[in-house]
Amino acid sequence: MADKLPYPVDLVQNWTLRDGTRMVIRPIRPEDRQIEQDFVRTLSDESRYFRFFNAIRDLGETALTRFKQIEYDREMALIAVVCENGRETEIGVARYSINPDGRSCEFAIAVADAWQRKGIGSKLMHSLMDAARSRGLETMQGWVLSGNTRMLALMDGLGFDASAGDPSLRHVVKKLAMHGILAGTAANRETS
Repeated sequence: MADKLPYPVDLVQNWTLRDGTRMVIRPIRPEDRQIEQDFVRTLSDESRYFRFFNAIRDLGETALTRFKQIEYDREMALIAVVCENGRETEIGVARYSINPDGRSCEFAIAVADAWQRKGIGSKLMHSLMDAARSRGLETMQGWVLSGNTRMLALMDGLGFDASAGDPSLRHVVKKLAMHGILAGTAANRETS
């Protein structure tokens, strides 16, 4: 059995949002159990439905364990956190799982309702696409509910092609160019 990859510290990024808020995007860790659960619990019913395609209220133990214990060689989960009252608060998450073909991955993303429309989804997706490229993945794909117009607009803005799977779903796909791996985020990353 191959050794698991270590925690990818190279993916930790500091960002400053347009409103001056300082945010960190970093891979999720096992000790993020509570902030991941709190994040899901604070999503609106609509946001939870758009993310999970059902009306869950919180993550069960099995899902919570699976979501926070990442095997970095097969999947990635990047969380956006801010410091509030001396502790980290998760405000967004983007993740991918490598498909059996080993060349493509499926993604999912969610941003806390109070933090939407601030560019966080775009920053998370750029970081996730960079991580996928750096691991040699060629294509990123996902499923978006047709009624999730903000997510479809985000995907369009990021260059994803959308096609109808059935009337309620859109399949979004993007080829990940292998050149300029960090070009999308390096210019925006803080250097301090």
